[in-house]
Amino acid sequence: MRPPVSFEFFPPNTTEGEVRLRGVHERLARAVPEYFSVTYGAGGATRDKTLRTVLEIAAAGSAVAPHLSCIGATRESVDELLALYRSHGIRRLVALRGDLPSGMVDTGDFRYAADLVQHVRTAGGDWFEIAVAAYPEVHPQATSAQSDLKALVAKIAAGANTAITQYFYNVDAFLWFRDAVAAAGVSAPIVPGIMPITNYRQLARFSDACGAEIPRWIRQRLAQYGEDLPAIRAFGQEVVAAQCRRLIAEGVAALHFYTMNQAEPTLELLAAADV
Repeated sequence: MRPPVSFEFFPPNTTEGEVRLRGVHERLARAVPEYFSVTYGAGGATRDKTLRTVLEIAAAGSAVAPHLSCIGATRESVDELLALYRSHGIRRLVALRGDLPSGMVDTGDFRYAADLVQHVRTAGGDWFEIAVAAYPEVHPQATSAQSDLKALVAKIAAGANTAITQYFYNVDAFLWFRDAVAAAGVSAPIVPGIMPITNYRQLARFSDACGAEIPRWIRQRLAQYGEDLPAIRAFGQEVVAAQCRRLIAEGVAALHFYTMNQAEPTLELLAAADV
């Protein structure tokens, strides 16, 4: 039996992107995901676009989980969004600290994601199912692996229901991390984040920024393909499908796919991994 899956979108910047995303959503909805999540720009930079995308997905009949970032947010702005989401029957949230945009000094009323989780739980009771972020290979700004683990424990203790990880390609790192989380007394599900491989340069740039390791053997294979995108995509599908199969064999509660607003790479992975 396949585990539940969920798919992540980012809010489009153009009308053409919005039209394209509607088609992507329609195709991915046929895979019967548990929900779609929608990202939220640094400091709430995409708040209106996120809101528009979230409400459109909800109106189409899909469960949706808006990202909510605490950097730059006030209690009043968060409460306004919570009330709006609740009025539309939205019951899931992904609560994040978020990134401080260049030039922004005021971090808002919440310093850490745990503070935001606690506020959402206090304000909304049990209405929202709250997911938070986790980092099997350690958050790039964490002072240590132990401090990063403590931050996750604090978010769960504040009221989060589950955690979704940054994408990774080292399954052993995820399994070690999951065991460490359990040893710390956390029973909440840790859902692995899955990133399809379709473009080596783009993936390398993302990974260098977020601290997700691309194992050397994968980097070397991808580099040898140069600009041969079909070869990169075929190799990436083979690697990530094997990763998904191993994670399922290890009993993960669910799989969360970072779709990059594309349907085909994720659908191909689901088929190749028999998910």
